[in-house]
Amino acid sequence: MAQEPSARVCGLIMEKFLTFFVVLIGWVFSLTLHEFMHAFVAYQGGDWTVREKGYLTFNPLKYTHPLYSIAIPLLFLLLGGIGLPGGAVYIQTHLLRSDRWRSAVALAGPLSNLFLAIVLGLLLRFAPLTDSGLWPGLAFLALLQVTAALFNLLPIAPFDGYNAIRPYLGWQVRERMDQFGQVSLIVIFLAFSYLPLVSTLFWGLVRLVATLTGVPLFLAALGQSQFMFWR
Repeated sequence: MAQEPSARVCGLIMEKFLTFFVVLIGWVFSLTLHEFMHAFVAYQGGDWTVREKGYLTFNPLKYTHPLYSIAIPLLFLLLGGIGLPGGAVYIQTHLLRSDRWRSAVALAGPLSNLFLAIVLGLLLRFAPLTDSGLWPGLAFLALLQVTAALFNLLPIAPFDGYNAIRPYLGWQVRERMDQFGQVSLIVIFLAFSYLPLVSTLFWGLVRLVATLTGVPLFLAALGQSQFMFWR
């Protein structure tokens, strides 16, 4: 009889570790795909330097930046499971053939996150769902893709949403927005921490988009709790 609670605890620990590694490996893949798509579209648009820099690859080390790849994404995950792509691809935007290509390069990253969310949503919709195994981790990973896409579509520097509209803004607006981009992450961090309305609106939009892409929210919530085992 004494062995049953011990076995149950060990099973729960194994579930958490499985979810953690599924999410971690999947997140690294999605990060790589996000940055690869930026580079691939840039290459098609005229910036051939991305090939020389080694960006046309699925090697995640090519996109690693100490601050943007590790520190900031980890901070946002600790805040509450917010997926924030943290790679670094340096595009020579002046080599792109037009402003439309510049916008396309910017949008390629977050659209890849939405694509992964849809693929995972389809998998979760037609697969036999259980509250154990891979499924909670895959559901939470899909939710992270939605948060990553929505975050990156914000029309604020340095996010991709801003870079998509930047070519069409006047130089004075661009200059001010670029300056704001130096502190925008801090402002967003404070807004999520001290303005409940901001957090409520964002997560409401996340839940709506996640539902539309087929992500089971109850399973994603379980996956989040298992992933964040330190809480």
